[in-house]
Amino acid sequence: MVALIAGLVLVGGGIGVFALTRDDSTETASVASTSTETSTNEESMEKKESNIVTLAVATPDLSTLVSAVTAADLVGTLNGAGPFTVFAPTNAAFAALPAGTLDSLLLPENKATLSGILTYHVVAGKVMSKDLSNGQVVKTVNGGNLTVEIAGGKVMLVDAKGGKSTVVSADVDASNGVVHVIDTVLLP
Repeated sequence: MVALIAGLVLVGGGIGVFALTRDDSTETASVASTSTETSTNEESMEKKESNIVTLAVATPDLSTLVSAVTAADLVGTLNGAGPFTVFAPTNAAFAALPAGTLDSLLLPENKATLSGILTYHVVAGKVMSKDLSNGQVVKTVNGGNLTVEIAGGKVMLVDAKGGKSTVVSADVDASNGVVHVIDTVLLP
């Protein structure tokens, strides 16, 4: 839920831009999507059939996430039927972790810890940005909770340690769910 990747073009067909609307005293998030025209119907069909893993692999700024998902042996799960909602940290989000943290998490002996962190970024079901509201608590696949915070035109997730991550690209549709690109790694 933050604006770090202004030029990121995801294979899902477009980038979402957050706008806030007020319904009495409750703020909710809504998204206006822009679509990229494709040159052929075949290309368009391929995009619609891309699953979450295929979208991530095709997005250069999510290459660290792809490496982590592979190391945690979660590729098969995220290739599954779903639906899943994935809050996908950018390469810069992983780079911002304390020195040596990512390298340590990628070691085979830390697979369970890495898997726990990654599944903290996944919600069962397809949760679009319009489904989020200020103060909403979202249960993750690993059993932890994330709190939605909407303020100042931004949608953020607050993790169990109080860390905040902003959505930089929302509602990237996949055949087995949706991806929201975020600027910080969430910690359970």
